[in-house]
Amino acid sequence: MVDAILYAVRAGCVWRALPADLPPWRTVYWYFNRWGRQRVTENLLPVVRGQVRVGEGRDREPSARIIDSQNVKGADTVGSGSRSYDAGKKIDGRKRFIVTDTTGLLLTVTVCSAGRQAPDGAKATLLGLHLATAVRFVFADAGSPDACSTGPRPSYAPGSRSFAEPQDSAGSR
Repeated sequence: MVDAILYAVRAGCVWRALPADLPPWRTVYWYFNRWGRQRVTENLLPVVRGQVRVGEGRDREPSARIIDSQNVKGADTVGSGSRSYDAGKKIDGRKRFIVTDTTGLLLTVTVCSAGRQAPDGAKATLLGLHLATAVRFVFADAGSPDACSTGPRPSYAPGSRSFAEPQDSAGSR
């Protein structure tokens, strides 16, 4: 069942287009919906992540996180209510904020319209993460400095630091 769901997600195909060697599409879709309502994935990922970290000789819960955002151009089929225009990057679509641990294991993802400013989206993402886990350090690129390091440190991200990308001798990135 998991292989069939992963196939549909990776291929981006409709449920009815699942290959014949996988279970019937109605069965796969039923499990996908049921597991989604029961939050199976959200409950399973922290357990698996902890096992992977312990297997690597690390603590079960990471003490440092890395946050970054990326704009994604929205297809014409994406509703206008869930996307907007990012004037800085000249993209009409959505913005996703991804938080990983230092080994690259996913902690959380937040998707919003592209017009949302990076510091605002980062603050909301980090606040949601803080409610689920304790945060000691957050590393961010120069795009989200307000969320992590300027002014008084936010109570949800103690020890946060922001790092600017190095500039070459001409001063450009």
